[in-house]
Amino acid sequence: MTTASPLKQAVLGDLDHEISTTRRVLERAPEDRYGWRPHDKSWTLGELCAHLQNLVSWNRMILEQDGFDLAAKPPPRTVPQNTEQLLRQFDEQKKALDETVAAIDDEALGGTWTLRRGDQVIFARPRAAVLRGMGISHMVHHRGQLSVYLRLLDVPVPATYGPSADEPSF
Repeated sequence: MTTASPLKQAVLGDLDHEISTTRRVLERAPEDRYGWRPHDKSWTLGELCAHLQNLVSWNRMILEQDGFDLAAKPPPRTVPQNTEQLLRQFDEQKKALDETVAAIDDEALGGTWTLRRGDQVIFARPRAAVLRGMGISHMVHHRGQLSVYLRLLDVPVPATYGPSADEPSF
């Protein structure tokens, strides 16, 4: 990304790092525990993994479309049957996101992205701000949840922004 514009570097500079870190955490999710949930109000481990995997395509959608309508019927959410399927889908979505990132320009990053529910506009913000808040930060939030799930299941938690109790370095 050394030839990217300053705006593109600022907005997308850590996207690749966050996605590769998310993949490392997903790799640890034990598929034999996909049905486990830490609390009745929580997603199962498999549902949380599926959501994280789908957030890669959500980031791409933010970059490619001008908005999202919450009133539209969402695509069916399927929980991968195993880690191999989860990571294969994650990698496919990552490849498509990389192509979108390579093609986007400053004008598109500064364009307006609108979240609505039917005729009600919830917000309209620059695409770059939406990507940071609803894309990257959203993924980081749920990755943190997954790290807690792993800890509760006594699965070694990978290093993310620094060492973990189980992994002293990257």
